[in-house]
Amino acid sequence: MNSPQFPILAGAQPAMQPATPLARLARLLAANAPQDGSFETCIPGVHAIRASTSSAELVHGLHRPALCIVAQGAKTVMLGEESYEYDPSRMMIFSLDLPIAAMIRQASVAAPYLSFRLDFDQERLAELILKAYPDGVPAVADKRAVYVAQAGEAIVDAAARLVALAGQPEEAALLAPLAIDEIVLRLLRGPFGARLAQLGRIESHRIGKVVDWIRRHYDQPIRIEHMAALAHMSASSLHEHFKSLTSMSPLQFQKTLRLQEARRLMLSSGMDAGLACQRVGYASPSQFSREYARHFGSAPTRDMLRLRNAGLAQAVSFTQ
Repeated sequence: MNSPQFPILAGAQPAMQPATPLARLARLLAANAPQDGSFETCIPGVHAIRASTSSAELVHGLHRPALCIVAQGAKTVMLGEESYEYDPSRMMIFSLDLPIAAMIRQASVAAPYLSFRLDFDQERLAELILKAYPDGVPAVADKRAVYVAQAGEAIVDAAARLVALAGQPEEAALLAPLAIDEIVLRLLRGPFGARLAQLGRIESHRIGKVVDWIRRHYDQPIRIEHMAALAHMSASSLHEHFKSLTSMSPLQFQKTLRLQEARRLMLSSGMDAGLACQRVGYASPSQFSREYARHFGSAPTRDMLRLRNAGLAQAVSFTQ
């Protein structure tokens, strides 16, 4: 028997497909970042980021521990000599303060780059690590403190719900902590969870103390013996663990911070190279000039002239 045929009413429209979690996240980020820039929402640690043009230069700065999800567009992040690519199919996780360089590869006015950032609360993260791994965190072979992974639909959906709460401050005060816990627990329970959970390991905590000291005292001489004592490690063990997490030695890490800060000072205040050199802790102007040129591609004075002539003085450094 033939199945009954039902007439199609004139003017009837096909049912609308529900928006994907990634599309919802992009729409909410655009609403919370009405123009180019990084905007912290009413929820502490939750940021919406927009850029309407691709980058002409690498943007240098210190990135704090955070989860970043690109909802639209694409970006490249450099850590030392290593390069990481991420786009709407992936997320990037930073588990230590790291001096990075970044470039937005895909963005336009019609389809701007849109990114979600959740800064990690280290104390709460430590509590959730104990819940996710009550029997201890399994060992991981790759200990790098930055990595790219697939952004699963469940995490993207939780991020979209969290950003949606930014438009409801009263509800956000009650519900946002639960949504943040959900995101972090999903990360910890996911395939890369052990790498995030390494923050709770004693070695990472000790290296984190050294990173924090260098970040706050980048303009002061480093004595490896002092750093090793701070971490309660031997000098060789400190060097090994520090490099495995950051891809740099402590001295390279400090040098990168110094050069980034010198460039920021010259760009933001018009400070000359000699004074910037002294301000960030260099004793030798010639050494500063050589290392600056090696890091940024040209000597300080020439670099400043090029950036200002190209109208890029505000677009090549950031602080968080």
